[in-house]
Amino acid sequence: MLKKFQDFAIRGNVVDLAVGVIIGAAFGQIVTSLVGDILMPVIGALAPGGLDFSNYFVALSPKVTAASLVEAKKQGAVLAWGNFITIAINFAIIAFCLFLVVNLIQKLRHKEEAKPAAPPKQEVLLTEIRDLLARK
Repeated sequence: MLKKFQDFAIRGNVVDLAVGVIIGAAFGQIVTSLVGDILMPVIGALAPGGLDFSNYFVALSPKVTAASLVEAKKQGAVLAWGNFITIAINFAIIAFCLFLVVNLIQKLRHKEEAKPAAPPKQEVLLTEIRDLLARK
């Protein structure tokens, strides 16, 4: 049983998947920072009135009177639609980046497939022997 588990855990696909998940999590943090710290402030500054999407919400309870999302969540239920917009932009950026990576990989694979395969050594040797016999 331990041998089967060891074979499964060391198999290439499992290791590749683990590395992909770890890199994906790190990439997600980078994109979150890019959107939250760079893109959204620029979009907010360009919009009339200096929009700050992180504080846009709709109070779902009459008890909520706060102006910031953090305080409003402490007071009751809120619909944080500004936060949703930020997360949707994160998703769009990650999806676009993954599209570019997959597209690049497909182009590289297509180039490899387009190259003619070299004939096996046996075939080359047999061709040389045939040519030598034809000359005699």
